[in-house]
Amino acid sequence: MTTLLNHLSEGPDSAPPLLLGPSLGTSYALWDAVAPELSVGHRVIRWDLPGHGGSPADLIGPGATVGDLAELVLALADSLGVERFAHAGVSLGGAVGLHLAVHHPERVSSLAVVCSSAHFGGAGAWRERAARVREEGLARLADSADARWFTPGFTVPRLVRDHREADPGAYAACCDALAAFDLRDRVAEISAPTLLIAGRDDPATPPAHLRELADAVPGSTLTEIPGASHLAPAERPEAVLTALRAHFGGGAGRGMAVRREVLGDAHVDRAQARQTPFTARFQDFISRYAWGEIWTDETLSRRERSMVTLTALVAHGHYEELAMHVRAARRNGLTADEIGAVLLQTAVYCGVPAANSAFATAQRVLAEEAEGAGE
Repeated sequence: MTTLLNHLSEGPDSAPPLLLGPSLGTSYALWDAVAPELSVGHRVIRWDLPGHGGSPADLIGPGATVGDLAELVLALADSLGVERFAHAGVSLGGAVGLHLAVHHPERVSSLAVVCSSAHFGGAGAWRERAARVREEGLARLADSADARWFTPGFTVPRLVRDHREADPGAYAACCDALAAFDLRDRVAEISAPTLLIAGRDDPATPPAHLRELADAVPGSTLTEIPGASHLAPAERPEAVLTALRAHFGGGAGRGMAVRREVLGDAHVDRAQARQTPFTARFQDFISRYAWGEIWTDETLSRRERSMVTLTALVAHGHYEELAMHVRAARRNGLTADEIGAVLLQTAVYCGVPAANSAFATAQRVLAEEAEGAGE
């Protein structure tokens, strides 16, 4: 018998893990327009609620709590060898993230709470919905999904179908969990860096709920997305992706730190001084992708990345860039002899003329370095 939540893992296993939780009535398809981009720099693990998507319905029962769901998420992480992770969740998935950050702070490195709340408007309405679903099933409730989830005229048929096909008993148990959930007196204890995302047109968890969290969670950041209702990652994926990517460390700030470590402050300061409004987006792109995601991937060491980079620059004849990366290779621990060996290798696979020019460039840089060391 399967005792784990159904999940989908994307991105390199060596990348920082990021768990994505869905809202009530949806599956991990809620993240379809966002997860592939996040997986460039993270090991993204999307999970399904019990009885939703591919998760077994009998993982929870009547009287379930958000704490029960959080334990299922921890069991999934344990089974995948993930000790510490970032977490982003929508609505009920966001509540699970809040519970984890409060009760298991050692497991949560960073948190994003999307269209969610520390409480969901009292127990009465949720208990009524649970009773109705147990008696009638989900067909009637699914018919009104678009109005509850999206702004007028927008829909995602896959998610509505997920709602219709969810197990009524497990759905009702999730309603029980929402009925009992209230962390307002505990969220001030959250120590993980926290991003709060509100859909400006969300009737289920209005922006006021996220503002309440922002006031309570120390150091948190609040982003309100116009034109988004309750399922913001499906309706406004670009805006959600931008906020999440910056928050979870794939942004320009992290990349700039690595860029300075590899290329040196002097080089980066010169590049920054030359930046104009015309080149600003390109500089941000380089910092986020080249330095914030590729150079931070621990699959290869920085020494190895320098050797690969030197070879690629020789192959394409980018000798000005090569000079910069010879300096970076020295900073990353390569000796002059090792750099020479890399360039000799390029003579075989990139051509003797290319290697000849590369040796001339490298010799000049190494001579400048030796002269500087002698001053």
